[in-house]
Amino acid sequence: MVENVLYPAYFDAAYTRAEGRRVPEDLAVAEPTVDEIAKAVQQVGYDAKIERDKTYSREYEPRGCVVVTGTDETAKNDLVQAVGAYLGVIRGD
Repeated sequence: MVENVLYPAYFDAAYTRAEGRRVPEDLAVAEPTVDEIAKAVQQVGYDAKIERDKTYSREYEPRGCVVVTGTDETAKNDLVQAVGAYLGVIRGD
């Protein structure tokens, strides 16, 4: 079973691509939370498990991560883009 790990930095509008953002600026949101990311993952149709004590390798403060399961047929980049699109919908941007 494939597990993909998604960190808030992937979707944070304050970050550059070099700092870890993986979505285009128009899909990025300000200070995304693991709860919002998990909700977006479920909207896309996958199972999400929140791990609150994890820290992204390029950050110092732990913001947690979301472990996504059931993505055997999906590339990680496609998953990140879809979740990024739903984050904007959840926020109402």
